[in-house]
Amino acid sequence: MARKENPSTRSSLMEAAFAVIRAKGYSATTVDDICAEAGVSKGAFFHHFTSKEALAVAAAQHWSDVTGEFFAAAPYQELDDPLERVLGYVSFRKEIVQGSVPEFTCLVGTMTQEAYGTSPAIQAACRDSIFGHAATLIADIEAAMARHDVDADFTAESLALHTQAVLQGAFILAKASGEASRAIESIEHLHRYLTLLFTADTKSRPEQSVADRRTMQ
Repeated sequence: MARKENPSTRSSLMEAAFAVIRAKGYSATTVDDICAEAGVSKGAFFHHFTSKEALAVAAAQHWSDVTGEFFAAAPYQELDDPLERVLGYVSFRKEIVQGSVPEFTCLVGTMTQEAYGTSPAIQAACRDSIFGHAATLIADIEAAMARHDVDADFTAESLALHTQAVLQGAFILAKASGEASRAIESIEHLHRYLTLLFTADTKSRPEQSVADRRTMQ
């Protein structure tokens, strides 16, 4: 008879991957490290995953599921104005920069930096996670652009991805310096940028076509 899988063991291994990979990095993390963190045997690990890479791919999806539920339940989601929701999202990202660096940095961002050129499977899983999270902001950005009459040569998707670029860069600064304050400063700059982007008085500026703006860039 085939052995029955224990879903809690699989979940424990992925949660252990969250902790260990964010603390040590993907390359330095071993299967033994993950088993020790999860409190399971190596045999249990290989019952659920064929390799460390297979676990990393599953962990990236699990990360998306867990963080997706976390952000969906965040207080800023209850705000009526779409711009306030976008700014509220950024403020919330600042609020959750707490604890040690591994506790607030991003699993998929960490794995992307290390494995993008050596593991297509991990690269794809991390891309899906980061781009998928960015996609949750697109509708609010589009609504905010319409409400505030923002006539720009960028898309809501590109701006949503830019927020993730800033956040991932902020985490790198925190890792490089060992200081959470570096990440917080970058997130505050992102908040200022978005505020100016949506609230600057465009009516007083000379009319300029998209082609003209691109020529000037």
